[in-house]
Amino acid sequence: MKYCRALSKTAGIVIAIIIIIGIAAGAYYYISQKQITTTKLIRFVPLTGDFDKDIINIGKALEQDGIKTVQLSVWSGGDPNSVMRIYGIVEAAYRINKIWKQNNINVEIKVTTRYVSNPNDVYEDYINKWSLGQAPDIMANGYTYIASLASEGYILDLTPYLNNYTSFLNQFYPTLIDAMKWNGKIYGIPQDTEARPLYIRKDVAACAGLDLTGLAEKIKNGQLTWSDLYRWALKVKESGCAPWGLIHRKGSAHPDLIQFIYAFGGKLYDEKTGKLVFDKAAVYKWFVVEKTFADHGLLPHDIMSWDWAKQIHPTVVDGKTLAFIGGTWHWFEWQTKAYYTDPKTGQQRPLTSEEVHKYFYYTLFPSGIKGKPGLTLSQPFAWMINSKAGERNPNYDKLKDLYHELVFLVVVKASDPDIVAIHSLISGHLPVTKTAAELIKNQTWVDELKNLKVKLAPEVLNNIKNIIEKTVNPLNVQFLANVTYMLEYTTFTPKHPQYPKLASLFAEALDQVLRDKMTPAQAVNYIVEKINADPDLKKSVEIIGKIPQNWTFP
Repeated sequence: MKYCRALSKTAGIVIAIIIIIGIAAGAYYYISQKQITTTKLIRFVPLTGDFDKDIINIGKALEQDGIKTVQLSVWSGGDPNSVMRIYGIVEAAYRINKIWKQNNINVEIKVTTRYVSNPNDVYEDYINKWSLGQAPDIMANGYTYIASLASEGYILDLTPYLNNYTSFLNQFYPTLIDAMKWNGKIYGIPQDTEARPLYIRKDVAACAGLDLTGLAEKIKNGQLTWSDLYRWALKVKESGCAPWGLIHRKGSAHPDLIQFIYAFGGKLYDEKTGKLVFDKAAVYKWFVVEKTFADHGLLPHDIMSWDWAKQIHPTVVDGKTLAFIGGTWHWFEWQTKAYYTDPKTGQQRPLTSEEVHKYFYYTLFPSGIKGKPGLTLSQPFAWMINSKAGERNPNYDKLKDLYHELVFLVVVKASDPDIVAIHSLISGHLPVTKTAAELIKNQTWVDELKNLKVKLAPEVLNNIKNIIEKTVNPLNVQFLANVTYMLEYTTFTPKHPQYPKLASLFAEALDQVLRDKMTPAQAVNYIVEKINADPDLKKSVEIIGKIPQNWTFP
């Protein structure tokens, strides 16, 4: 009996202890959860869509955690006039710093920049540096890289942030937002876009007795095709008016030259299957056209290795070719870079805006099929945010969400109408927002920009003032207005992760064709072999059509 009573007493004590431990554990869990929740409130600020409110709240949260300086970096590349791809971020940080200072928030963003001539180099370096924690927080680069970067987790999915910034998103042209998507999610913010006109030298055409009246309309309607342009180029050569009939980009065939595929009714991507497409017939016709130009001395056999600054641009601006496959940005680049050889001094200098207007006619890229409309190609640049943005700053593990929100808002601020409009007016790229397009029409604002009276960060203004002085004028504003219609005829390149690899095969094969090392048919078969030999390409590319028999050009 005694034993039972003792056992009962012991069991009661044990149960009591268990209950006490349970209560203590519950209390500890509640307190710890409360602390976690409180910590999260400090480290995460729900975005409201009100920019000023959001940026102030983020600044206060950073300050509460002892952060005084946020170090950010931005990389980009391209032509010399497109430096707002980095300075847009510098300007955005400057504006945010002003907001914080006005609200007595003792935090400052500092931005380091990198800008190179080849955007592909930036992309490659980004990939190589990402795992080392050395990739930039923000990159402005071609939208075609979104697929590969997103699929590898290298860039941030911006959809959750943009859900609270719908009015901001609605400023952009819808087709550009579509270009920023991968698997239904938005991974980029449009930074710029462009058209790729065919430039015709007015003086060379006049020398050969060619009438340019209504040419743009004829190409737009498919009345004048590449066959006609070939005959024009031959006439120029035979008349001694210029040594070349056609000049185009070096190196990669992407994206300028793949317009030939579209011009001959081909395609590069199948929306239904999600696969890339290698259209044998269209690619063969493209290669035949270029080979025909080269075989008749109208296009250099080694054009794919020409130097941009020393050969391509000087040949074009000195009037040594009838036609040039270029971009809207070249209209502005020719006014800032010393490519032109002055006939009076023999020295190289930039063209004036009056000279560019005098020498160059511009139109859509001609079709290869009679009656098929001309076209152009746009490759929007996108602001992309590193999925580890802010990682080089203090307490990143705890403050990651705050840093990501901050970098997102930096990109939002970099999309201010005047920043977008300035980039367009000094680089020749088309504005990506409707608000920026309207601002460009505001003559008062354009005059203020021309006279350097706009409010910009000193670092930004000092780095672009020389470009502003050379490019911002009525002729260039009118040019932007005149080429905007081309976006109605534009095409895009696929965002598929394997597309860059396919594009490099196009370039490699075309170079062999132009150098007479392969026939067009051999080059097409070479690409097919390369696709089939690469497991990733074989899985991703659908090969369609066949090499046409007895197809001739022109």
